[in-house]
Amino acid sequence: MVSAIQAALDSWSLRWPLTLFLLAMALGDLRGWLRLRRAFPSAIPAWQLGAFMAGLASLWIAVGSPLVVFDDELLTVHMIQHVMLMAVAPALILLGAPAMLFLHGLPQVLVRSILGPALRWQPLQKFGHALTHPAIGWLSAMGALIAWHVPTLFELGLRSEFWHRVEHASFFATGLLFWWPVVQPWPSAARWPRWRIPLYLFMATLPCDVLSAFLAFCDRVVYPSYLSLPQRFNLSPLQDQECAGALMWFCATVIYLIAAVVITIQILSPGVANEAQQAPAKMRSSQVLGLSRSASAAVSGHVAAAAKVAR
Repeated sequence: MVSAIQAALDSWSLRWPLTLFLLAMALGDLRGWLRLRRAFPSAIPAWQLGAFMAGLASLWIAVGSPLVVFDDELLTVHMIQHVMLMAVAPALILLGAPAMLFLHGLPQVLVRSILGPALRWQPLQKFGHALTHPAIGWLSAMGALIAWHVPTLFELGLRSEFWHRVEHASFFATGLLFWWPVVQPWPSAARWPRWRIPLYLFMATLPCDVLSAFLAFCDRVVYPSYLSLPQRFNLSPLQDQECAGALMWFCATVIYLIAAVVITIQILSPGVANEAQQAPAKMRSSQVLGLSRSASAAVSGHVAAAAKVAR
C-alpha cells in the first residue's frame, strides 16, 4: 500500500498558476497590512492577518496540494476538500478583513484608475447588496452542497476535470456568500439582527446532517466510480463512504457550533458589542487609517452603501 501511495504522490505536480495567484494575494495583503500598521497600529490586529493567510493556505491545501491526487480515489478526501472550500477557507478569509487589506496592498494607480470608479458604480453596488443578503447566502450554499452530491453531477465532476473545477469554484464562492453575514466583514452593514445568525447557522446544519446520514448509513455505494478505482488504502468503497459521511457531520456540526457560540457570546457581552459598533466608525476615518485619497474614494463608495443599508 505504501508503495502505491508513493507512486500516486510522485504523479503530483505543483499547480503553478493557482499557487502563484495565492502567493500574490498573500504578499499583496501583507503589504496592505504593513501600510495600515504604520498609519494606525490598532486598525487590523495581527490575528486577522493570520486568519487571512490561514484561509489562503486552506484553499491551497484543498485544490493545490498533494491531497488532490487522492480526491478521485477516496470520497473521504473529496469530502475534506468540500469542507475546506465551503466552511474553512471562506470563513478565515473573511475574518481577515480582506477589503481593507486589499485596498491598501494594491498599487494606488490601480485603485485610483480602476478599482475606485468600479466600487462607486451604482449597478455594482446594488448587485453586491442583493448578492450578500443572508437568504441568498444560505440558499446558494445549501443548494450547491446538495446539487453537487447528487450522483449524476458528482460523477460528472469525477469524469471531467473542467466540471471538477467548476464544482470546487462553486463551493468556494457560495461559501463566501454563506459566511458573509456571519463574519460581517468591513465595510458591509448587517442585514439581519445579530440574534438571527445562530439560528441561520443551526439551519445550515440540517441539510448537512441529512446528507451525511444518507452517506454514512446507506447500504450501497452511492457513487459507482469509486467501485472501479484502485484500492490503495485499507478501506472498501462502502467504508470510505461511511467515513466521508461521518466527516461531513462532525465538521459541519463543530464549525457551525463554534461560530454560533462566538456570536452568542458577542450578543450577550455588552463590551464586545460596543467594540464591534465602534470599529466601523474608526474605519470610516481616512486620516486615522492613513488612506491615500484614491483609496479613500474607493472605500467611500462602500461605506456610503453600507450606511444606506443601515438606515
